[in-house]
Amino acid sequence: MTPLALITGGAHRLGRLFALEAARQGYAVALHYHHSRSQAEATAQEIRALGHPAFLLSADLSDVRQIFALFDELDRSLVVAPGSELRLLVNSAAVMPAADILSLAPEDWDATLALNLRAPFVCAQQAARRMTGGGLIVNISDVAAEKTWSKYPAYTVSKAALETLTRILARALAPSVRVNAIAPGLALPAESLSPEAWDKLTGRLPLPRAASPAELTSALEFLLKNEYITGQVIRVDGGYSLI
Repeated sequence: MTPLALITGGAHRLGRLFALEAARQGYAVALHYHHSRSQAEATAQEIRALGHPAFLLSADLSDVRQIFALFDELDRSLVVAPGSELRLLVNSAAVMPAADILSLAPEDWDATLALNLRAPFVCAQQAARRMTGGGLIVNISDVAAEKTWSKYPAYTVSKAALETLTRILARALAPSVRVNAIAPGLALPAESLSPEAWDKLTGRLPLPRAASPAELTSALEFLLKNEYITGQVIRVDGGYSLI
């Protein structure tokens, strides 16, 4: 039986790294994207080059109806590929909008939490119902969950809540489905950030550099291989949570 991994936000950045790692661990990959079609196709090609199947699923995860439709499409794909079973969900899709706390509109707050918090919850519900042979859910958090980033209020709250949700899901879905989180620190710079600003940020860390892709994805490999871990947050942050 070929295990299947669903990676949300898998077209680029962290989602792409985790999708490629799932393939290296022997999974066929269902690659979710919203706007990034061309990048999703490129990532799918990289997965196929590793010798594993990959197919694309498009959805706006802030719309619950589209999440349901995504899982319906996933079910149809499994019918076409008999013997496959969903065994891994990585909730990586997220947005990180900057905002002033006094002018942040309620609808913008809601939009961030809909994608960063509600979508992982609904995806976990849907995935767990399909993981009849057991499985692993990994929520991608952020060092922000332990910080008070006043310029990113909705994002910071969403990641703190996602870590609490991780523990609740882990307890509720045990023993058949394990649920953990990976919390990166400074890994991939925003496109708007200059190299000088990035070097200044990473230079403040106890381990003064950005994480390498392999250092991030090894956390997923560890969670896949160690089946006695659930309800935990693995921080891959170079000590950022210490400062």
